Amino acid sequence: MSDYSEQEYDEDQEGVEEPEMGEEEGGEEEGAEQEEEEKVPENPLTEDAVGECLSLLAKIGSGLAHAYVRLDIKDREITDIGILSSFIHLRYVDLSMNMLRDISPLNSLTHLLTLKCERNLLQSAKLDELPYLQVASFANNRITATEGINHPLLESLNLSFNEISAISGLEPSRLGRLHTLELRGNKLTTTAGIYLPNLKNLFLAGNLITKVEGLERLEHLTTLHLRDNQIEKLDGFAESMKQLQYINLRGNSVADVKETAKLKCLPMLRALIMSECPCSDEDDYRMEVLINIRRVERLDKDEYNEEERQEAEELYEQRRAEELAAEGTEEVIHSDTEDA
Repeated sequence: MSDYSEQEYDEDQEGVEEPEMGEEEGGEEEGAEQEEEEKVPENPLTEDAVGECLSLLAKIGSGLAHAYVRLDIKDREITDIGILSSFIHLRYVDLSMNMLRDISPLNSLTHLLTLKCERNLLQSAKLDELPYLQVASFANNRITATEGINHPLLESLNLSFNEISAISGLEPSRLGRLHTLELRGNKLTTTAGIYLPNLKNLFLAGNLITKVEGLERLEHLTTLHLRDNQIEKLDGFAESMKQLQYINLRGNSVADVKETAKLKCLPMLRALIMSECPCSDEDDYRMEVLINIRRVERLDKDEYNEEERQEAEELYEQRRAEELAAEGTEEVIHSDTEDA
C-alpha cells in the first residue's frame, strides 16, 4: 500500500469552496456591489490602528533589540496601507477582508515570512522580490494575471477565486521552492503555463479547463486537483510524472471509461476520483477502471478489495488472450491473401 492517508485525500474536502462574501445571484447584483465598492470612502491605516493590531515581540537585528513582528488588520475596510512601509521588521501580516487596491508599501517589508491579502480589491499580486517570504495568499480578489510573483523562498501560493484566464510569468528560477499552488475558481481553460520543478500540490478545481497539457515536466507533483472543470479526454499525462499519486477529476465531462487507460503511464497513481463524471454511471465503471489501471488502490471513496483485484486480473488476461488470438488470425488471413 502507498503512504497517502484517507484524511488527506477526502474528495469531499477538496472541492471548490465558494467565497463567503455571499452568493452571486445575477449580473445586476454583482454590478451594484462593484459600484458600491467604488464609492467606499478613503480609510487609510493609521498609526493608532497599527498599534492596536501588533503582536509577537521578537528579537531583531543582532538580537539586542526587539520589535513586534505580527500584524493582523482584518475586516476594517482599510483602503490605504502606506504607513506600513516604515514597519520594516514585520514578519507575519494579515490584511484580509479590507478594501485594498494597492499593496506596494509592502515592498519595504523585506523580512516578511507570511502574507495574507484575501478578500480585497486587488487586480495584481505583483510585488518586489521579498527574499524571505514563504507563504502568500491573495484569494478572493480581482487579480487577472500571475505575473510579478518572484520570491525565492516562497513555498505556498494561493490565487484562488480571482479572474485569471491564463498562467504566465511563474519563473522556475525565481520560484524554485514553491511546492503548493492554488488557482481554484478562476477562468483557466488549460493547465498550460506551469513549469515549477519542485511543485508537489496543484489545485485547479472550478475553472473552465478543457485540456490537460504542459504538466509533463512536473516530476515531483504528487497531488492534482481538477475537480469541476470541463475535461472530456485524459490526454496530457506522461510517465515523467513519476510521483503523481492522487488525481481528482470529479464533476468533469469524461464520458468514456476507456479514457482512464491513458493514466496507466503514471507509475505511482494510487487514488483516482471520477464521481459525477458521465462515465461513472456505466455499469462496469469500477471494474473497468481497475482493469485499465491495475495499480490504483482507491476509486472515489472506496478502496479496491482483493476479490475485485483478482477479477480485474482475470478479465485483463482474458482480453489480452483474445487480442493476441485476433492478431494471429489477421496475420494468417493476410498471409493467405499474399499467397493468392
